Amino acid sequence: MAKAGQKPGYRCGECGWRTTKWVGRCGECQAWGTVEEEGVRAGAATVRPGGVTAPAVPIGQVKAEIAIARTTGVSELDRVLGGGLVPGAAVLLAGEPGIGKSTLLLDVAAKLARRETVLYITGEESAAQVRLRADRIGALQDQLFLAAETDISAVLTHVDNVQPKLLVVDSVQTIGSAQSTGTPGGVTQVREVAATLIRLAKERDMSTVLVGHVTKDGSIAGPRVLEHLVDVVLQFEGDRHSRLRMVRAIKNRFGPTDEVGCFDLHEQGIEGITDPSGLFVSRRTEPVPGTCVTVTVEGTRPIPAEVQALVARTEAQQPRRSTSGLDPFRVTMVLAVLERRLNARLGGCDVFTATVGGIRLSDTAVDLATMLAVASAAGDKPLPSGLVVLGEVGLAGELRPVKDVRRRLMEAARLGFTRALVPTGSLATGNSGRQGQRSLVPVSGAAANLAPGFDVVEAENVWDALTHVT
Repeated sequence: MAKAGQKPGYRCGECGWRTTKWVGRCGECQAWGTVEEEGVRAGAATVRPGGVTAPAVPIGQVKAEIAIARTTGVSELDRVLGGGLVPGAAVLLAGEPGIGKSTLLLDVAAKLARRETVLYITGEESAAQVRLRADRIGALQDQLFLAAETDISAVLTHVDNVQPKLLVVDSVQTIGSAQSTGTPGGVTQVREVAATLIRLAKERDMSTVLVGHVTKDGSIAGPRVLEHLVDVVLQFEGDRHSRLRMVRAIKNRFGPTDEVGCFDLHEQGIEGITDPSGLFVSRRTEPVPGTCVTVTVEGTRPIPAEVQALVARTEAQQPRRSTSGLDPFRVTMVLAVLERRLNARLGGCDVFTATVGGIRLSDTAVDLATMLAVASAAGDKPLPSGLVVLGEVGLAGELRPVKDVRRRLMEAARLGFTRALVPTGSLATGNSGRQGQRSLVPVSGAAANLAPGFDVVEAENVWDALTHVT
């Protein structure tokens, strides 16, 4: 609180904006309910006068084995985490309601409980409801302790009694503190509860997983400082009408942030999909206009995916541009290049683009596949069967090479594709006699060290690419 005779100040918990009087909405980030009086941190850690938690030592004498990750028993989650859970790490798992966060964490808790003590705190359900889910997915273990609590002091008491190696809190928005202002789920409460749990995790080398809610736009709810406090931020994604679920790492202090884990959510629980190739590609015997297959890379995993497009004439003054699973800004840019460089007439047409299987593609290597799918739909001509397309499209109509081309093509060849269209210079073929040719250079699969019978064609710009496929 402000000292006697001193005018109080107020600060936004989201962006740090300061003001001399309280307002309901931040003047900088426009967030509601985030402005509070400075110095109100009732539940903050007690400061030890002149004391330290541990003496400073040379960095070479620090025991690094304490921070070695241990596997969770779920290989797809270990892939995203970078090997498993690190002792003392704080992990934030966010996702839409009902998408399967609790099912995944209950399965992880049960697998870890086979060798160590785990405490599962539920604030949204009763203990009996969680027990029913555990019966259904086979997550009953003697060392898995369960408690239904909504007060942080009760949670700390359970931690003292159980002494777990893993603490799961589902969810952090339901836990409140009597020593802090506001209601559970509010900015002040969430920040205070999360800071207490993270501090406890560091002191006891206890891995802690916090479940977080998301807002309507898909971002993580609560103060932004929550994402800065934790060590790992995971995003749980999926379509409610599909069994496929994906976990992405948005932030990871112990591993990569470009890996993705694939899961199958069913009535008996959730299980990892070790080979997702083929899940995002339609199976049909005859080629259909408006479809094109590409290969994206998620971390170290190449995943073939199909891009579909539909072009339909419209009488509306503003034609629709709808996307699903693709970056709308990249799609808009690709359509502009298609109209300007290839003289496509799309001004009076609605254009719909989507991916198969609910996968989200943010890789720039899908630009050429999106363009060819739209061109195929506009001309009502299917692309050749067995073709996979890679390439980033520039504003001048040029094709730019993408990374990991060889690994992408090897995965496409493994799934039975026989031809590939890539930007010029993507593969070092070693055929110096072809270096003078401009584009449309066929490279045999053997020369590219790919599967026998797999042919690669290089194109320099979108004109050459369209000429090849038509």
